[in-house]
Formats: sequence, structure tokens, C-alpha cells
Amino acid sequence: MHLVHVLLPFGRRREMYERVFSELTERFGGMTAYSRSPAEGLWKTRRDAAERDDIVVVEVMVEKLDRRWWARYRVTLQRRFRQRELIVRAHAIESL
Repeated sequence: MHLVHVLLPFGRRREMYERVFSELTERFGGMTAYSRSPAEGLWKTRRDAAERDDIVVVEVMVEKLDRRWWARYRVTLQRRFRQRELIVRAHAIESL
């Protein structure tokens, strides 16, 4: 089993998130969104300046990880949310 996280930019129209929630629920049977208060991201750029970003974390548990589907969906979300880069990450998990 895998836990997939999709990191979306915070502050977009609610309909944009609802569309993602609906797509993931339809395909995988459910999802969880951490959207009440945005998570904060901070990283250094090549110029050594600090960049800040607020994000909404969406997670989905999947039995089998379809890397090709997630890669295509990431590109779709990058376009939809007008992002140069959008993170989708997966972790193998063991249910206890």
C-alpha cells in the first residue's frame, strides 16, 4: 500500500480544489485534504534567497502505485493551477 501526497498551492478558488477532491475520490474511493490552515513551505533558491509558499496537502491511499498515471495527473494539475512545478510524492506504508 502507498500513501500519495499532492501538494497544491493555497489561495485558489474553492472550485479548483473541489474538482481535485472529486477526481481523486472517484478514482480511488476517497481522499483527505488538509486545507483548514495552509501548510507553510520554505526553501532556498539558487540565489540563496528564501522562498515561501502556502500549500494544501491532499492525500490518497492506494493499493498499487500507478506511477505513469500520477505523473500525467501531476502535469495536468501543474497546468490547471498554473505552477512551474507541483509535487506529488508517494510513500510505501504498512497498515498496523
